[in-house]
Amino acid sequence: MLELLPTLEKWLSEEQGIALAVVTRTWGSSPRPIGSVLAVSADGQMAGSVSGGCVEGAVLREALEVLKTGATKQLHYGISNDDAWSVGLMCGGELEVFVQPFPADEVKKQLLQALQKNEGGVLLSKMDTEEPDQHFLNTYHPVATIAAPSPIPPTEEALRAFEQRKSQILETPNGKWFAHVFPKKSQLIIIGAAHIAVELVRLAKIFDFETIVIDPRQTFVEQTQFPEPPHQMLVEWPAEVLLNFQLDHYTYAVLLTHDPKIDDQALNIFLHSGIGYIGALGSRKTHDKRVARLREAGFSEEAIARIHAPVGVGIHAQGAKEIALSIIAELIKVKNEFL
Repeated sequence: MLELLPTLEKWLSEEQGIALAVVTRTWGSSPRPIGSVLAVSADGQMAGSVSGGCVEGAVLREALEVLKTGATKQLHYGISNDDAWSVGLMCGGELEVFVQPFPADEVKKQLLQALQKNEGGVLLSKMDTEEPDQHFLNTYHPVATIAAPSPIPPTEEALRAFEQRKSQILETPNGKWFAHVFPKKSQLIIIGAAHIAVELVRLAKIFDFETIVIDPRQTFVEQTQFPEPPHQMLVEWPAEVLLNFQLDHYTYAVLLTHDPKIDDQALNIFLHSGIGYIGALGSRKTHDKRVARLREAGFSEEAIARIHAPVGVGIHAQGAKEIALSIIAELIKVKNEFL
């Protein structure tokens, strides 16, 4: 959805009506996953996709009808083998699409602000009524905003969907809802402004991570040249700044300093958080010493096992570039386990 934000803002500035069509269920080799969005403006412009081209024309017509009537629609499409082949699939599939007007008033405001600030959230839409009933749950400030008097939305289930990174249908005592997850941009925290950090920042930006480098050692920060600078460079001890970040499933951390005074301080915070990934540079012997220190500090074996060490996938990496490549590959592997 982040990639659609400039288009949505443009249409809204032109005071155009907008309909959102979202994939809510799939069977077989559906071209696009659940949560995929097609936005349609009142003058027939489209942004995004629900099927890679197979059913966009039909969804466009239905979306324009939704903009006229204001009523939501649930659509079902079967994709033939011929259509599937045209979008690069080996066999056909089916999908359901829920179409509704773009949220209004406070819900619209909260949704746009969360996207603009990279806070993420969940748009909850009631599916068993034609009258639009939409709520937005900002997961950074978890308070749902309600568009109109209605049953209480399933906020706890929506938070779980956000943590799982999976848009999904929720069957609840208060009706059938679609939890449309708007994920945050993944955030990579790098402890240590080392030469590997230079290459890791470069690769992380290619794969659309927000990068933060933290290192209290002024000399390292000054002497390490970043041709591709991180989004933030903080010359602070981890304990001084890490709690300013939301250490959740969308955040990843890599420890590169080789200095236990720095790395262990960061680990003490990361292991008490819900962070999605912790990787630590060093040999197996170095990690064994790290594990001993953490046990002595009172961490359980389960907590210690969260650390990926030696960091990175096993490609027999040589030099900073290859080590950074192995690390970013492991980050992407962990990130995509949610999909």
